[in-house]
Amino acid sequence: MTDRTTNTTAATHRAASDGAGYWRANVRLIIGCLIVWFIVSFGFGILLRPLLQWWEVGGTDLGFWFAQQGSILVFLALIFFYAWRMNKLDRQYGVDEE
Repeated sequence: MTDRTTNTTAATHRAASDGAGYWRANVRLIIGCLIVWFIVSFGFGILLRPLLQWWEVGGTDLGFWFAQQGSILVFLALIFFYAWRMNKLDRQYGVDEE
């Protein structure tokens, strides 16, 4: 009876540590995506716009392009990247839907 209890406790502890690792990886991914989003939308579109005015994209300077189009395109790319990476994490930690 003691061996069975010990095995159940060990399995529960492993599941808890895997859950903590899963959420740690999830939060790390979210923070990384938010940093990229902030740099592209706020950094390139507002803070670094004077430095990017010398390059033209679509007939306008690069800073304006990032503020109007580039940040939206990067945001869409981040959505697809996040979905792809989360599916990979789900499979890695055994919580996938399939």
